[in-house]
Amino acid sequence: MDKVDILLLGAGGREHALLMKLAESPRAGKLYVTPGNGGMLQLADVAPISQDSPTEVADWAASHGIGLVVVGPEAPLVEGVADAVRAKGIACFGPNADAARMEGSKEFAKLVMARAGVPTAAYRSFTDRAECEAYVRELDGPCVVKADGLAAGKGVIVAQTTEEALAGVEQCFGGAFGDAGSTVVVEEMLDGPECSLLALTDGTTVVPLATSQDHKRAYDGDRGPNTGGMGVYSPVPEHLVSAKDLSTMVDVMNRVVAQLRTEGITYSGCLYGGFMLTEDGPKVLEFNARFGDPETQVVLPRMHADLLEVFLACDAGTLEDTPIEWGDDWAVSVVLASAGYPGSYESGKCITGIDEASAQDGVTVYHAGTKLDSDGNLLTAGGRVLDVTAVAPTFAEARERAYAACDLIDFDGKQFRTDIGARAL
Repeated sequence: MDKVDILLLGAGGREHALLMKLAESPRAGKLYVTPGNGGMLQLADVAPISQDSPTEVADWAASHGIGLVVVGPEAPLVEGVADAVRAKGIACFGPNADAARMEGSKEFAKLVMARAGVPTAAYRSFTDRAECEAYVRELDGPCVVKADGLAAGKGVIVAQTTEEALAGVEQCFGGAFGDAGSTVVVEEMLDGPECSLLALTDGTTVVPLATSQDHKRAYDGDRGPNTGGMGVYSPVPEHLVSAKDLSTMVDVMNRVVAQLRTEGITYSGCLYGGFMLTEDGPKVLEFNARFGDPETQVVLPRMHADLLEVFLACDAGTLEDTPIEWGDDWAVSVVLASAGYPGSYESGKCITGIDEASAQDGVTVYHAGTKLDSDGNLLTAGGRVLDVTAVAPTFAEARERAYAACDLIDFDGKQFRTDIGARAL
């Protein structure tokens, strides 16, 4: 059996989950990561390159006999890393730069959605600040203000009042998000629960993955500021996402990939659909061009498939012939975060108890913001530090296992939500 050496780009909980799943493949050879984190470095060696440099990544992969490059975060995709890797004749998981505009430009994504005829919030886009402000005043009510480009998850302002919306416009055009705010999209406010659907595609075949539901707010009861995600569970119960809703969401993913194909763009990789489940059915909030974080940390543990073979099939255009099955179990993941997150926080706090937590039945601890010091001690190195994931035959048992494992882990300032999945349960 031919072994495949793998280079994985990224340093978060999503990437740790991808790395662990890839390592399970019988064909997995040497594993490399850049930049990696404290957990990933226990499985893989570091490639001394910049993940955002197409030339560095492609040249290093070619010179080290890499058979598959896996791109975790969005920035390298938008920069064209996948294009450069494929130009060297190396398989890559992740869309080329033209396809990655589905995340890299909200205006581009909206135009594709309109041409594909998929349901989404009504919107207008602006490059002129005065025109944008005039439109916000004309709306005179709740709306969503978005920086068009990549803003590290911070370029979306959910405004309940005109004043909040105008403050969002000021942030975007005032440079708070850099070049990402030079074009601003203003959308109608949608109402309802959110649901994420990830799909794998080779540009023709679209394979939806299991549904999941993230918890964005920092504090219990969905209070406090938005974060990158404080916890997640999978699958989403049918009383929250009906079979009809799911069918609509899958249809949306198929139509978008098909629309891109008619426009000469082959979308190969993971397409992430963020949906609002409105009274009129699911509507698209946004598309991302990669696996979600923390959704990946509950979707992959429930997947029965050789992820290496799946990723190679996405690149080769043979996904239709690649088996992917799902277990009947439930997965719940709780994020352990640094005190102060998503605002300012301190790093370098010593972490204990991960081995004890990982030894619990059905529990996996994914590292997100961690690092190793010169003595090999594990320290905090980010806002979201760990994803404590538990898999069990029932939803209630998965929650119980996850929270029991969280109690075994300690670091100074540890904070987490205690109600992940409670409303669905």
